[in-house]
Amino acid sequence: MPSLSREDDVFVLDLGEGENRFNSDLFDALESCLDEVEATPAPRALVIAASGKYWSTGLDLEWLASQGEGARDFIARMHELLARLLEIGAPTVAALQGHTFAGGAMFALAHDQRVMRSDRGFFCLPEVDINIPFTHGMSAMIAARLPQPALHEVMTTGRRYGGLDAAAAGIVDEAVGEAELRARAIERAAAQAGKTPEVLKTIKQRLYAQALAALRAPIDWS
Repeated sequence: MPSLSREDDVFVLDLGEGENRFNSDLFDALESCLDEVEATPAPRALVIAASGKYWSTGLDLEWLASQGEGARDFIARMHELLARLLEIGAPTVAALQGHTFAGGAMFALAHDQRVMRSDRGFFCLPEVDINIPFTHGMSAMIAARLPQPALHEVMTTGRRYGGLDAAAAGIVDEAVGEAELRARAIERAAAQAGKTPEVLKTIKQRLYAQALAALRAPIDWS
C-alpha cells in the first residue's frame, strides 16, 4: 500500500514494492495521499516513487474483469485521478525506478516531470499489443504530455523504452543511476516547491484544458 512521508518541502508518496496495479484499494490510498498534499500550504511539492522491480504496471485487469458494470465507473475514476494529478497545484515528479507500463505509464505522464532509472526498467504503453484501445480521455492526456514524433511511436507500436532512450525521446526528463534516482527527483521537486498553488493550478488547467475536458467527459467506448 502507498505511504506518504515528507522531506522538508517535498512529499514522497511511495507506491510500494509490488506491481502497483490500479484497483479500488490503491486508488483509495492514492486519493487520500493527494488530499493531504493539497491540504498543506506552500511551499510544497510531490514525488511519487516506488521500490523494487516495478513502478506501476497499470490497471489490475483481472480485478477489473470481476467488476461487471462497475468497470465503467472505475475507468471514469481513473480518468479523474489522471486529471487531478495533471492539474494539481503542486509541482510533481515521478521517480521511475522500475517497469512503468500501460495505466502506470499514463499516471507517470500526468506528472510535471519524470526521472527514470538509466540501466533497468522500461516505459511502455502496450495497449496496441493487448488489443485495448485508449479511451478518448487517455488519448488526449497522452497527446498533451508527449512530444512528436515519440507520441506516434509510443501509442502505435507498443515499444519498450529503457531510461536512456526514453530521455532521448523526451518521454522522461532525465535518466540517472538507481542510487541517485530518488534524490534527484526530490531535488527537482524541491526546486519548484515555492510556486503559489492557486496560480500553478490555474496555469495547468488552462494549459491542459482540452485533455482535462476529455478526461472528465462521459466515456465514449465507440
